[in-house]
Amino acid sequence: MPKNKVQFQRGMSLPEFMDRYGTKERCEQALFAWRWPGGFVCPECGHTGCCALKGRPLFQCNGCSRQTSVTAGTVFAASKLALNVWFLAMHLITQAKNGISSMDLSRQLGISQNSAWLMKHKLMQAMLERDGARPLAGVVQIDDAYWGGRRRGFKRGRGASGKTPFVAAVETDVAGHPRRMSLNCVRGFRSKEIARWSRRKLAAGTAVHSDGLACFAAVSAAGCAHNPTVMRGPGIDRRRRVLNWVDTMLGNVKNSIHGTYHAIRPKHLPRYLAEFSYRFNRRFDLASMLARLATAAAQTPPMPYRLVKLAEAHW
Repeated sequence: MPKNKVQFQRGMSLPEFMDRYGTKERCEQALFAWRWPGGFVCPECGHTGCCALKGRPLFQCNGCSRQTSVTAGTVFAASKLALNVWFLAMHLITQAKNGISSMDLSRQLGISQNSAWLMKHKLMQAMLERDGARPLAGVVQIDDAYWGGRRRGFKRGRGASGKTPFVAAVETDVAGHPRRMSLNCVRGFRSKEIARWSRRKLAAGTAVHSDGLACFAAVSAAGCAHNPTVMRGPGIDRRRRVLNWVDTMLGNVKNSIHGTYHAIRPKHLPRYLAEFSYRFNRRFDLASMLARLATAAAQTPPMPYRLVKLAEAHW
């Protein structure tokens, strides 16, 4: 039986990572090339000419004389951690199929758990914003899902207190194989909320398959065709195959989260879900995932602690 090429690809080994990005200087050179692939561009005036200052890692624009660094205006800005530590964190996060907790990350990087937690959330925010800009298209399977444990004496199932609702969606190709997925928190499974979600996450003309939950008919607000399947009565196994991939992805993600993380607060859940979606959507080329995440982080505005800790991750 032939091996699955995606599952058994090499990725980037730790010796390869150290050879490419083992020093701060190599990381700065790589980030400069990813942030400005066509050469330096001043963030203030857009001028392309600059000179490197001696004694400090800064570039001065020849047009407006503004001084900037390769990390200024990015997720890496104002961090006391060296850039090679950030790169190692990105490598560990992107290569861990089931995710890596902030505690394990702190042990691997040799930093405090608080610093590892903040670093991880900044990188997950970059993942969230990167994937949020590209809607799903073609044939998409969607299902309702909830995150949160059981509470004794309270209602179970849909509408139970203490649970965070989110929509799971999987885009498939013409052969029915999964290509991309998106996991997005919503305020509830109501028609108005699903219509709002579909306008942001689904391209017009998408064929949407779902169970018989009535609110999913609201995907028509985004110009999508809705194909509901009632999941009860005789022949349920046959009908369940209509949503086979979204069910599989939900099971894998929930098992990974339960096995890796001790607890997740509802306001941070969108970032954790985005982490799994980001890795899954780029699983065909593990070796390039670090470069792609670094590029996304370089295009994400700075996130101080107060924004990460206090504000909810936007949906």
